[in-house]
Amino acid sequence: MYDLLVVGAGPYGLSIASHAAAAGLSLRVLGRPMASWRDHMPRGMFLKSEPWASSLSDPQGRWRLETYCAGRGVAARHGEPVPVELFASYGLWFARNAVPGVDERMAVRVRACPGGFEALVDDGEVLRARTVVLAVGVMPFAEVPAALDGLGPEQVSHSSDHSSLSRFRGRDVTVIGGGQAALETAALLCEQGTRARVLVRADRLRWNDEPPARERPWYRSARAPHSGLGCGWRNWFYAERPGLFRRLPEPTRARIAATALGPAGAWWVRDRVEPVVEVMLGHEVTSAYASGIDVRLETVDRDGTPMCLETDHVIAATGFRARRERLGLLDDDLRARLAAGPDGPPEIGRDFESSVPGLFMAGLITASAFGPAMRFVQGAGFTADTLVRGVRRRLRTGPAGGRVPAPGERRRQGPDLRLGARR
Repeated sequence: MYDLLVVGAGPYGLSIASHAAAAGLSLRVLGRPMASWRDHMPRGMFLKSEPWASSLSDPQGRWRLETYCAGRGVAARHGEPVPVELFASYGLWFARNAVPGVDERMAVRVRACPGGFEALVDDGEVLRARTVVLAVGVMPFAEVPAALDGLGPEQVSHSSDHSSLSRFRGRDVTVIGGGQAALETAALLCEQGTRARVLVRADRLRWNDEPPARERPWYRSARAPHSGLGCGWRNWFYAERPGLFRRLPEPTRARIAATALGPAGAWWVRDRVEPVVEVMLGHEVTSAYASGIDVRLETVDRDGTPMCLETDHVIAATGFRARRERLGLLDDDLRARLAAGPDGPPEIGRDFESSVPGLFMAGLITASAFGPAMRFVQGAGFTADTLVRGVRRRLRTGPAGGRVPAPGERRRQGPDLRLGARR
């Protein structure tokens, strides 16, 4: 039985594994490294975060993005966005050097068992560990507006469904959303010869300012310090003090998590959008249905005026919503034991431990507890260090996972996790 099973091999999972290995824990990491970045972002996209705020975390800081870039003669300069392909390649390099092996099989079910947890792997093997961390990224939480529910996959997709946009060359595509994903997707579509428009519920687009120089006079830095989430003391607090953020009242944390760093385009994509992309402001989709091979969208503007438009395909760049119910990886009994607010994410303790002893969470699903930094690579360092300390504490105090039945109590048997014969 392992000390720790890490489910997920993105920036958070790999960072946690690196810290856990350095702490001497026996661990297993499941998942295809950097899968979201390799398989769910079209080529030609860039990171919105600065290069110096985009490193995965190892305890000695040896395997940083700038180190990787320097070794390949690539510049990683402040104010110059990092290509997604470069970042994914960096993550694979980090995995090879900072993590003691990654098992690229996928976990398909996790349940509690006496003394810990059992994870069913996609080839039928069952792995056991005293503690588990779910570092599943954002893909389970993709949000598509309910108005699009009646459309099939040929007519609607989420922006995270695409590693390439080439299938849309010469077609008409409507992108819904006003954030970076929507605007950059629309720009890439237009640049390949697609007729693209952006449908935005807000009455105007928001653009981030070009960041000031990294090195500035002290008085300018004191007025608006740099942080991994942008300039200003508020962003600095979110980026650098997630532990203090968690001490804020729960309603305040929930409001900030839902509204801070809202939809906005990066400054460097603005010139690629405004001259070529049709932007329809103040429009909300009320219904959608197939019309022959096309999609018919019915919208309403701010004044309540209805409008219809036809398009070949709809891409919902409408973000991600972390909810307990979307943790389909957990079996029903284990998921039901997670304390959570109505329709919200699980409650997370000070060490990223959920209400189920020994079950830890990382990444987007912890943003309501630790703040907006958990939506970005920026939060991986704090998470990895804090979470591994929590795992070590749990291993000392136990028990983790399933409740041990009282003497004479008949233990209810859970469903057989095996898919077939063990290979």
